[in-house]
Amino acid sequence: MKKRKKFVILICMALVMLSVFCITASAAGSGDVAGAVQSTWSTASQQIKTVVNKVVFPAIDLILAVFFFAKLGTAYFDYRKQGQFEWAAPAILFACLVFTLTAPLYIWGVIGM
Repeated sequence: MKKRKKFVILICMALVMLSVFCITASAAGSGDVAGAVQSTWSTASQQIKTVVNKVVFPAIDLILAVFFFAKLGTAYFDYRKQGQFEWAAPAILFACLVFTLTAPLYIWGVIGM
C-alpha cells in the first residue's frame, strides 16, 4: 500500500512538473496562435472528411444493412407464427439506412465544413 501511494505521488509530481515546464511550440515562430490553429484545422478537416466518408459511413451502412435484413427476417418469421407483421422496427432501420447512405452528400454542408 505504501509503495502504491509513493508511486501515485511520484506520478502526480511528474505530471505537475511536466505541465509547469511545458512550452507550447505550435506558434513559437510568429506568435500567431489563431493562424496556427486555423491552418491545422483546415488540414485536419479534409482528412476527417475523407476518413468519415470512406470508412465511418460505409461501416455504419454495413451494420444497419445487416440489422435491417436480420430484423426483416425475424419479422417475417413472427408473421408466419402470429399472422401479424410488425413494420415499426424494419421501417426505422430502413430510414436510418437511407439517411446514412445519403449523408455524405449533404452532411458536410449542414455541419459547415
